[in-house]
Amino acid sequence: MVLDKPAGLPVHRGPRGGASVEDWLPALQMGRRHLPQPAHRLDTDTAGCLVLGRTKPALGALGRIFSAGLAEKVYWAALRGGPDEDEGVIDAPLRKISSAARGWRMEVHPDGQRAVTRWRVLGRGAGACWMALRPETGRTHQLRVHCAARGWPIIGDPVYGSTTPAGLQLLARSIGLPTEPPLAAVAPMPPHMAALLEACGWRSSEGN
Repeated sequence: MVLDKPAGLPVHRGPRGGASVEDWLPALQMGRRHLPQPAHRLDTDTAGCLVLGRTKPALGALGRIFSAGLAEKVYWAALRGGPDEDEGVIDAPLRKISSAARGWRMEVHPDGQRAVTRWRVLGRGAGACWMALRPETGRTHQLRVHCAARGWPIIGDPVYGSTTPAGLQLLARSIGLPTEPPLAAVAPMPPHMAALLEACGWRSSEGN
């Protein structure tokens, strides 16, 4: 099962409570013995494709697909500035750090875990860049840290860039899984990202 998760909704219930995807899992049980469960991570402020496993065998199979790097994930993002080139690869290891002043976050560091992101520019305009990001690894905050480290942070990122009223401009646009039969899903453009991506060349008239 693939959900179109809205931005601002965490996948898991936090220690302070509040709404989360977990609140809707009973409605998605559909007669199965167990509640469906997320098969991978998706940040609270990231919108788009979230895969759930509806049975324990399915969840196990999905876990193996994700851990082996076989999931074809594509993200769309609006970035501040942008590269001169039209496509490339970021190969920069990441590690988690923490401080009393800023809390925990991720950073590029040679002692970190391997992290690879392929990127391609889809459009430019208004001092921003519309980019397709394909993570080959699944590190926490990987896309956000990689883009910020290159000097083109994702717009609306309060940790690695700066906030905007529209929120984080990052969409888990599509996912493809080598299940049997193969699974493919595409998330529509969320309203909070439409204006910026339109300025970079995306057209709603061409479909989501």
